[in-house]
Order: sequence, then structure tokens, then C-alpha cells
Amino acid sequence: MTPASRRAVLDHGFVRLAGLLGGDRAVVDAARVCYSGRSQGAARDRRLIAYLMRHSHLTPFEHAVFKFHVAAPIFVARQWFRHRMASYNEVSARYAEVKDEFYIPKLWRAQGRGDKQGSVAAAALDHAALSAKLEAQVRSAAAAYRELLAAGAARELARLVLPVNLYTQFYWTVNCRSLMNFISLRADAHAQWEMQQYALALAGFFRRKMPWTWDAFLANAWKGKNQILEKMR
Repeated sequence: MTPASRRAVLDHGFVRLAGLLGGDRAVVDAARVCYSGRSQGAARDRRLIAYLMRHSHLTPFEHAVFKFHVAAPIFVARQWFRHRMASYNEVSARYAEVKDEFYIPKLWRAQGRGDKQGSVAAAALDHAALSAKLEAQVRSAAAAYRELLAAGAARELARLVLPVNLYTQFYWTVNCRSLMNFISLRADAHAQWEMQQYALALAGFFRRKMPWTWDAFLANAWKGKNQILEKMR
């Protein structure tokens, strides 16, 4: 595994590019096959990709496919799995004992006013105390999990004591069109901050592996707000 194929996210998480089928050229080939055409050189092919994006002719982008290996807290994974236009395989706590890896935020946020799902920065909170409280709770849960297993409880039942900040792992295979939809929604400032970090990691791989499509996406399809993403031009 090369460092370039894996990006650390949060405290114990990562996104690893496990494979790529196609790329910018696959988009061009899929678009030009409609009239039995082929590549017409880099400049014209790049303009074609921009045209397709600008006019929402998006099916050619489905012919470039990414495969990612992800480690994320369960609460992030459950938001992720709402994106159904992809393939998933997740580690099963029925079959394997889980690792004692839990997400512990360093900075806590307060509930956003007038927003049922959002949060805001809160400098007045005692961040260290809140993190210590969470740390104690998850360590207690991990100890209870081990005790249940030692007592003979099945893994599928012992896992009931584990919290949603436990890390899980999964493979995610997604075409470029669906990846762009994911980034559009999950890199936006309205998404949960932890989810944004994963979307930005995915965006980094997208940008590196499909630079023409990435540029066209930013210029014509990205409507959200995220200063980090917008600097990735």
C-alpha cells in the first residue's frame, strides 16, 4: 500500500483507494460511442467532458468506477449508507470481534439554533472534560463487551453494548456520477463535520485520478460551500 493510496481521517479512520476502472478517458469513450466516435485529442476530449457536465449529460460518468476501503465511526457509516447507488460490504461484528477503536472528538460543538440537525462551534465548552467523559464511557463499554464474550455470549449479542462512535470498516464501489453526488452533499458546509472530512478525502482521490472531470465538476456542478474543497482547483 503506497502512502498516496491512503488518507488518514479523524483519529483512527482512513480512506484507501483500492481500485479504479476507467477514468477521464472512459467518460470520453462512453460519450463518443453514441456516434461511433473516438478520442479526438486531449484538448477536445477535455472540452467534451466540460460540455457533458455543463449540460447534465451524466450517464457517461457512470463508466468510471472507484473502489474504496474505508474505516469510519458507525454513525458516519450509517449516514454514508444512505447513498444507495453504490455497492457496500462491511465488516460484521457477528463474525469477527471488534477492535477497541473509538472516535473521540477533540473539539465539541453545540446544537445549532433554528437547525434541528446542525451544530456550531462552541469555544465556551469544556472540551477536555467532555472528551474525558466520552473516553471513560466507551472504555467501560469495551470492557463490558470483552466480559460478555468471556462469559460465553455470542458476538452478535455482545456487540449490543457498543456505542456508535466505534470504528467499522467497509468497501465501497461507486461510479463517478454517484461519487460526485456524494461529494456535493457530504462535503457541503451543512453536512456533519466528521462526514465532511471523509468527503474531502474522497475528493482528493477524485481530483488526482480524474483531473478533467474534477475541474468540470467544480466549474459546473459544485453548488455547495467548503473552502477547503474550493481551493482544490
